[in-house]
Amino acid sequence: MALATHLGPTVGVTLVATLLAVAAGVQAGRVGLVGLAVLAGQASIGWSNDWLDADRDRAVERADKPVVQGALTPHLLRSAALLAALAAVVLSLLLGLVPGLLLLGVVVCGWAYNCGLKSGVASMLPYLVAFGLLPAGVVAAAPGTPAAPWWLVAAGACLGGAAHLANVAPDLEDDLATGVRGLPHRLGATVSAVAGATLLFAATLLLVAGPAGAPGATGWVALVVAVPAVVVAALAGSARFRRLAFPAVILLTVTDVVLLLAGGASLT
Repeated sequence: MALATHLGPTVGVTLVATLLAVAAGVQAGRVGLVGLAVLAGQASIGWSNDWLDADRDRAVERADKPVVQGALTPHLLRSAALLAALAAVVLSLLLGLVPGLLLLGVVVCGWAYNCGLKSGVASMLPYLVAFGLLPAGVVAAAPGTPAAPWWLVAAGACLGGAAHLANVAPDLEDDLATGVRGLPHRLGATVSAVAGATLLFAATLLLVAGPAGAPGATGWVALVVAVPAVVVAALAGSARFRRLAFPAVILLTVTDVVLLLAGGASLT
């Protein structure tokens, strides 16, 4: 069941949301509530994905999927996804109407992607919207905190777009074999890699230049690291350089997450 949540992304998104809540000054008890709400939402998205894609995953023999291994049934995943979505509704709204609706918007985007948007040219849209809503919802959970600034929301959206391109990259051939033709499939591996690297760099620029005042030492270091990393990350679409490009993508992502948390702290 844990693997079927898409464990890596689920843990990553939940951890970043929780740390951002701490950085943004959300009260201790509400930080835990933010983490649980995001975790429930991410679990529902992961389980619904494996439930709805069960036949497709079997067709291409996705051995990494528990439902293909016979460890889980689509019926069980459907029940778990619906229960997790209900838990996400309750936990999110306990934070208040505004943060609750913003965080639930993330869940709606995930389900919309799973239910059909993943197969069309608008496949990136749910990622852009969801990752923009996530920091906005977390910041709104801090009592008395003004709305999340535009640059924080825009940077989150850029990270979401890059996440979509990186998430789809390993499955391009399997997806095409089962009729999935989202935006990355239409762009191809090379263009998708360049676009993903560009979005990560855009997020870096927004997070360095967005906060009031001149960039600090951390921001300048981030830019110095980001420029060569973007060049290398853009080579991920080439089989020859993919192994070299992967660490650059990870480095850019970690850099942007650190800047995102610093951006949240600048609001308090």
